Amino acid sequence: MPGAVVPPKTLYDRVLGDHIVDERDDGTILLYIDRHLVHEVTSPQAFEGLRNASRKVRRLDCTLATVDHNIPTSSRKDLTTTEKFIDEADSRTQCMTLEENVKAFDLTYFGLGDKRQGIVHIIGPEQGFTLPGTTVVCGDSHTSTHGAFGALAFGIGTSEVEHVLATQTIITQRSKNMKVQVDGELAPGVSSKDIILHVIGQIGTAGGTGAVIEFCGSAIRGLSMEARMSICNMSIEAGARAGMIAPDQTTFDYLKGRPLAPKEDSTEWKKAISYWSTLRSDPDAKWDHEVYIDSKDIAPTVSWGTSPQDVVPITGVVPGPDDFQDEVKKEGCRRALKYMGLTAGTPMQDIQLDKIFIGSCTNARIEDLRAAARIVQGKKIAPNLKRAMIVPGSGLVKRQAEAEGLDKIFSDAGFEWREAGCSMCLGMNPDILSPGERCASTSNRNFEGRQGAGGRTHLMSPVMAAAAAIVGNLADVRKLAPPSSSSQPKASLNIEVDAHMEEMGSDEDLDRIIDAPADPAPQTSGSAPASAPSAMPKFETLRGIAAPFDVANIDTDAIIPKQFLKTIKRSGLGTALFHAWRYHPGSTLENPEFILNTSPYRSSKILVCTGPNFGCGSSREHAPWALLDFGIKCIIAPSFGDIFFNNTFKNGMLPIRITDSAALERIAADAKQGKEIEVDLPNQVVRDAEGKTLCAFEVEQFRKHCLVNGLDDIGLTMASVDKIELHEARRSREWPWLDGSGYLARHGKGPVEVRAAPVPRTNRGEVVGEPLEW
Repeated sequence: MPGAVVPPKTLYDRVLGDHIVDERDDGTILLYIDRHLVHEVTSPQAFEGLRNASRKVRRLDCTLATVDHNIPTSSRKDLTTTEKFIDEADSRTQCMTLEENVKAFDLTYFGLGDKRQGIVHIIGPEQGFTLPGTTVVCGDSHTSTHGAFGALAFGIGTSEVEHVLATQTIITQRSKNMKVQVDGELAPGVSSKDIILHVIGQIGTAGGTGAVIEFCGSAIRGLSMEARMSICNMSIEAGARAGMIAPDQTTFDYLKGRPLAPKEDSTEWKKAISYWSTLRSDPDAKWDHEVYIDSKDIAPTVSWGTSPQDVVPITGVVPGPDDFQDEVKKEGCRRALKYMGLTAGTPMQDIQLDKIFIGSCTNARIEDLRAAARIVQGKKIAPNLKRAMIVPGSGLVKRQAEAEGLDKIFSDAGFEWREAGCSMCLGMNPDILSPGERCASTSNRNFEGRQGAGGRTHLMSPVMAAAAAIVGNLADVRKLAPPSSSSQPKASLNIEVDAHMEEMGSDEDLDRIIDAPADPAPQTSGSAPASAPSAMPKFETLRGIAAPFDVANIDTDAIIPKQFLKTIKRSGLGTALFHAWRYHPGSTLENPEFILNTSPYRSSKILVCTGPNFGCGSSREHAPWALLDFGIKCIIAPSFGDIFFNNTFKNGMLPIRITDSAALERIAADAKQGKEIEVDLPNQVVRDAEGKTLCAFEVEQFRKHCLVNGLDDIGLTMASVDKIELHEARRSREWPWLDGSGYLARHGKGPVEVRAAPVPRTNRGEVVGEPLEW
């Protein structure tokens, strides 16, 4: 309407608005996804679903796959095939299954024999697959990393992975807008990891629940892209759906020459810069929550407990229960101290370590390794350490570090120099902690058992981990090697070849690529036919025993530990539910004190948790699968982790938010007495065994409609294929650089980088015909 006033927008509002395919009256949004990253852990069941429904991948040029979670980080000198290289059977099966799936569905894939293989959230930005203003998803909670580019990036569950593969869209809701502004110059020894640990310590792991956090302020603008990625990476640890930082010249400089970014100085590059420059929040934008932090208040920070919010400055001491006012937090502190083997009042710098891990999607980029190398250069790791590991985030990071001699600095100091992978961040491969071992880690989570059953994790920055390696205790890097400025310089990976050249096998391939249009029309593996919604079990009323839990921040690592994620099926996970709590350590002997091991709760259909933030942490859909396999179809809690909340609906389960503490206590009281309760979804009420209403609850109408009628999301979305096609036409017209380019473009010749076949070698073990570097 002429003269209409356009309301002020946040960065999140702008990016979201540019990707809405359809929006229902109840606020349900069908959102177009520009970039989909796939790895071996959360994808097998998604591809199985496509096969079962005879569906294809809608946009081949929007999907990039790699292996990272399961793979060994030992030397690949003897690598011939994945089957022969990976010893652990379940890990091998997941990786080989991904290889089979990328072959079957014609997807671009960086396998173990490819220099570009690496942690999924490192290779995306590295290749220019991640671009400002895009929507980015992956079956991994730390997809929030990509928000550093001004992208709307978030983790999804396996059912949503299948949905994106089939439709290139996702069904979602609007998030709240949250601003975290950090101003001032960072003190020596303080890095972006310290910023985000400090923020989480201030707002808690539920502080950003239901929101997208925009990080801004002079301290954020002064960071390099790699440092910004570390901050956005851990926004999920603050409970947020995503983290974002507005793109600027630092962003544009980083993207120049990246293989999948628009070619520098081209018409597309100029058009992209023009659009990217509009991606910022209006000065008068409205925020649901605002947090302001002065950088002078941020010191080198370390974690002490079993949650990323359990942090103190390195100069501090281990807190005790009396340091907290809330009873839930007091109990959480007691539990954490017991698990971590710490005593309240102990100076943090007196805590002795067993292992050091520098790596993960948070801190395994070239800047992280350079910063750590400056601290350890010319020194030796402490003799009390059992192991110290450096795990680069990608094959290209590893090669760059070796070209700069960083590998020799680390090796001379006593570190192990490893191949790229997730490694000890979550210990799904051989890199794990033994029970009771204590580790200084640059990863993102310190949950119970995260790095290995009984392992104890202290989170910190790369320079702090490097200092700890030299001292053998948690250490203050400022004492060991006072830097002259912030410990994260602006520098990035060198990319020395033509960014838009595809993998070539012959001169004919070269001629074909040179003659091909720079950006051909987007291609799919066949148009997916619109199909009728398929059936799920209907959810109307549920009556049964409710198990009471009085625990806050029950994370998905606790719901189902990572050793049970090595499956390519959705079923059979009930015995793994709450495994570390249900059984004594290292055995299948039941803990008689755990609620689900007692009568009548062995037959629970409902779980009632009085603590907030149920299901925080990982995106693993295995958590609702395990609950469902045990027999639990409904979870009642004051709040939920966003990804877990979404995952339950995808599996025909009902998560109920009850924010009224009195109402929640009424339900919990009946549960503690072993009484049945009834959940009536059509009428949106919870009743006691006698039929008396305990409370009402809210649920989004679209989700309610799907549950009550047993409707399949993908089938419903297929009915809107015309709207998807309209958005894709607009996308190609307004943002043409988002259509396939480089090795993602097919040029009518089928898949490009699928390396599932054996890697040819000479008698000396040298690889023949390796993929080109980008």
